[in-house]
Amino acid sequence: MALRKIVVEGDDVLRKKAKDVAEVNERIQTLLDDLWETLEENNGVGLAAPQVGVLRRVAVIVTGAGEEEGGVKVELINPRIVEAEGAKEEDEACLSIPGMVGTVTRPTRVKVEALDRRGEPFTIEGEDLLAKALCHELDHLDGILFVDRASSVRPIEEEETQ
Repeated sequence: MALRKIVVEGDDVLRKKAKDVAEVNERIQTLLDDLWETLEENNGVGLAAPQVGVLRRVAVIVTGAGEEEGGVKVELINPRIVEAEGAKEEDEACLSIPGMVGTVTRPTRVKVEALDRRGEPFTIEGEDLLAKALCHELDHLDGILFVDRASSVRPIEEEETQ
């Protein structure tokens, strides 16, 4: 595993559409491992490959304190939303746009189809935070940032980071 540098807003790679993964191989598995290490080091909820400069449809998400406490840890290869319902407006931030937060409307429930690290298809359904994280990371794969969807954007206040 290797810690990768997170690309920040202004780098063209964040605005490009990522390419499908043709074959889940050792390089893709290493990318997944690197995404996990980088996400953990930066205390994020999700990280997509374009955020580390790799234009492939790969992302990782972790919510909660762990699966035993109701959290979710998921790896997504070639993900696509197949169902979405509801709408909720909430604040959102991004490791690629440090120091900023925006108010974004996202579905309250989504269903996503993807491949796992073995190349096996699976489906994941998410509500609330997981739904928001799935939508946010899939947007990254299409070159869309949360600020593009935000009704307002502001600097993160000190009390919001604690």
